[in-house]
Amino acid sequence: MGVPRRVGAKAGVQRGDTGGDTGAWHFVCLVQIGNFAALRRHLGPARAEDLARVLEARIALALPDASTLAIGRATIEIRFIGPDFAALEIAVADLRAATEPPFDIDTVLHSFEILVGAAGAPRDTTEDVRLVEEAEGALDDSHVEQATVLRDLSAGTAAFDRLTLTRELPRAIAGGEMFLQYQPKVNVRKQEISSAEALVRWQHPVRGLILPGDFITVAEEARQISALTLWTIDEVIRDQRTLAADGHDLTIFINISGQLLGDKHFVEAACAAVRAGNVKIGFEITETAVIRDPESAIANLQILADQGIVIAIDDYGAGLSSLAYLKQLPARELKIDKMFVLQLTSSNRDPLIVRSTIDLAHALDMEVTAEGVETQAAMALLSVMGCDMIQGYLISRPISIDAFRRFLHDYRARPAEDPRKSMFQRPAAFWKSA
Repeated sequence: MGVPRRVGAKAGVQRGDTGGDTGAWHFVCLVQIGNFAALRRHLGPARAEDLARVLEARIALALPDASTLAIGRATIEIRFIGPDFAALEIAVADLRAATEPPFDIDTVLHSFEILVGAAGAPRDTTEDVRLVEEAEGALDDSHVEQATVLRDLSAGTAAFDRLTLTRELPRAIAGGEMFLQYQPKVNVRKQEISSAEALVRWQHPVRGLILPGDFITVAEEARQISALTLWTIDEVIRDQRTLAADGHDLTIFINISGQLLGDKHFVEAACAAVRAGNVKIGFEITETAVIRDPESAIANLQILADQGIVIAIDDYGAGLSSLAYLKQLPARELKIDKMFVLQLTSSNRDPLIVRSTIDLAHALDMEVTAEGVETQAAMALLSVMGCDMIQGYLISRPISIDAFRRFLHDYRARPAEDPRKSMFQRPAAFWKSA
């Protein structure tokens, strides 16, 4: 976890020297309307849906060099670059000054109570997902402390001692430090949420949030990946029963390490857990996982598929794609890696790759999911190409089970619409979790 710097809601920030290499730091800032529920009661549900866009418009004027996006009914994501961490403090001061005056909504003035959480890191030192997770954690802290929380990921960033993590991992699995988040997938033609991916997180009592990139390889090397994955299956089954009680019948996908595809004991335990759970489970595997030991992997995947577990090929195109293995796998879903989807509307070659991959998968009787969908333009193009499902920040970030339940409830409770109206004409906020 980065070192937090807490700034009081009314505190000013002095503009210091910002010399240096312009763009040396990358920042993600999340701004949330803290009194959204109260405003919703005054304005009504329909008008309240516009509040995030109203707030985004004012922030965009205050920070013209930043990229802003309303990612829910009450939250704005801001991305920008700057010479040093002080640029974040200055930007937050500017946006606070800009959002302090009341907002004119239908000729009535309303004040927004703003909560801010943000994170910054020197360029090329931190993955984007880590920066986003840290900003989300800072926003959570801002709710508790009622103050702006800024995380500097360059100072005091936890050094992940692999030996220590190896020693602590069994305790973390048994002691409740692991938790799951869910990222929904939308069926494009049916316009409904058809499934979701379960993602494992580690909330360390001292180090804070540890992302999979830092502990999955440790789990594999320590021979703990089987225990972690079986724990994940049990948690998913428990959460699916909760979702079923809410009236939802979804397939939940779990990422499976390539190391486990050759482990007959894991395969037997996984099949037993799925049989006992009697819920819809899917396993996501990568191409490279199969190539490690194709004979064992294909045989065990067939056993899992015979048990009713849906097999999906993850990150297709990012590894060493092999049509020889692809045609042998008992897979029912293929996920196009986001590296192709992110450039879909700005590249000449990526649309050709995506379209040919969709056609290939359909020829092999597989459905196609596009990962990393962030814009409605990309979603519309994927629909024209015949893509079956989409997943990405346009729909929702990974969220807790409670937030996922609210997400599904809100989707089900949406107003009835003309069925001929395209899903792509809906506002972006429609697809995002609050």
